[in-house]
Parts: sequence; structure tokens; C-alpha cells
Amino acid sequence: MPPLPVFRTKADLRQQVTAWRQDGQKIALVPTMGALHAGHLDLIRIAQSKADRVIASIFVNPTQFAPHEDLDRYPRQEAADRDALSTAGCDGLYAPTTHVMYPAGFDTSITPGRVAERLEGAFRPHFFGGVATVVTKLFLQALPDVAVFGEKDWQQLQVIKRMVIDLDLGVDIVAAPTRREVDGLALSSRNAYLSDAERAAAPVLKQVLDDLALKVRDEPAQLAMHMEAGIKRILSAGFRAVDYLEVCHAETLSPWQAGDPARILVAAWLGQTRLIDNCGLD
Repeated sequence: MPPLPVFRTKADLRQQVTAWRQDGQKIALVPTMGALHAGHLDLIRIAQSKADRVIASIFVNPTQFAPHEDLDRYPRQEAADRDALSTAGCDGLYAPTTHVMYPAGFDTSITPGRVAERLEGAFRPHFFGGVATVVTKLFLQALPDVAVFGEKDWQQLQVIKRMVIDLDLGVDIVAAPTRREVDGLALSSRNAYLSDAERAAAPVLKQVLDDLALKVRDEPAQLAMHMEAGIKRILSAGFRAVDYLEVCHAETLSPWQAGDPARILVAAWLGQTRLIDNCGLD
């Protein structure tokens, strides 16, 4: 198998994309921050079903981390990631440096709208602006026809969908179902931070989501009571704090009203690790 092409600059990336386009090929992009797991490789496979060529990007984006967050210790393993992408049949890796992505004098950012205000937006107000800006730059650098994002980051997915529509970016956004461990824990690069005891407690998030989904369907009038019980259950399992557990409109992330498409989202702290998850009512 030939080595996976790695592009470090916008010029090299665009030269390859231009060549593929001249051959009439459709391009898919899978943006990641590296530390790839089976869930990321699912995104590659879905992208392969939507396009002729697939580029993965790896960039740990500093603008979506607050000063107190885990930018410096976020797992980085480019060699292993490159091998995994090559085995998965990816056609290229775009791995720019921070200087390439944010050169000297960079002074422009994108501010998402209402879909970014609540939940993650309330607890991490810097986050979605950083995501929106870097994703837009990746789209303009790679010029993909399709981009694939995981449903685990549900609010991020909705922010990106809204941004693509509002800014006429012309990229088809494809959602990939969340890959889970056998016990239900959503795969995440940050799971590597968990101790053995924390890892044993972590699946309660999915259990609470599933139970709450049933109760929202059967007893929507008792929603507040069921959410309170869910929070207590998460804390009693060993989590130290719950940032939110909410039922929201699936697309706008506004508070849910009976009859709306619904998504249940949760963020909670297990030791020093913040886990997020979500599910629909189906």
C-alpha cells in the first residue's frame, strides 16, 4: 500500500484537490482533532460512500479551548493516526500547523447564532466561535463537496449545518451515528483520561439518556421531574457535577415543546474529565 499523502500547506492541499476535480471526482472532508478511534474511522467509511476521494484533517484548534481547558494535554498521535487512515483507505491527510491555520495578523472570526447560545454555548462561550471559524477555513482550504461530522457532538453538528446554510458555503453536511463501546459509552478521545473506576461509572450517561427518552415519550408532562431524577442518578454513580441534562428541539436546540423533534443532551464531569452525549427519542 503506498504511503498516505500528507499535506502541510494550503497550496499543497489545493493542488491535489484541483487535480482530483479535473478528473471529475467528488471530494469529501472529515475534519478531526486527531487521536483517532473507531468512531472517526466510521466517518471515513461514510465519506467514502459519498465521494470519490476522502481527505481527513487533523488540527487541534486552539481557538476552541479556554485557557483553563486541556489544549496542552489533548492527545496527539499523528503517526498512529496516519497509519489508521491509510488502512481505512483515506486518500489524504491535511495536517496544518497553527501558523498555517492562523498566520501572523489573523484577526477575523465567525460568531454563530442562537443555536450556539445554550448548553455548550453557555458553559463554554468561546467554543462554537472557534469551531465555526476553523471549520469555515477548512472548507475554504479543501473545497469539499461533502463533509462528515459525528452525531456525538450534536450541538456542534447543528451549528455547522446552520452556518453552511447561512453563509452559502455549498458543502453537503452528512451526520454519522455515534459509535459506542459495548456498555454504551460513546467513543471519545477524552475517554483516555478516565481512571478504571471512572470508566466503570461512565456508561450511566447513556443509561440515563435512554430512560429519559422513554419517559419523555410516555409522560411529557412530567419532564422536569424525570430530568431531576436523571441528574441525581448521574451524580450518585460517581460524577462530580452535571453541567446540563436537557430535552431540546433537535435542530434549534431551543427548549423542547411537545410535538417538536427532540434531542436529549447531557454534559457531566467524571473526575477531571468532561463527557458529553445525546440521543433522540426513537
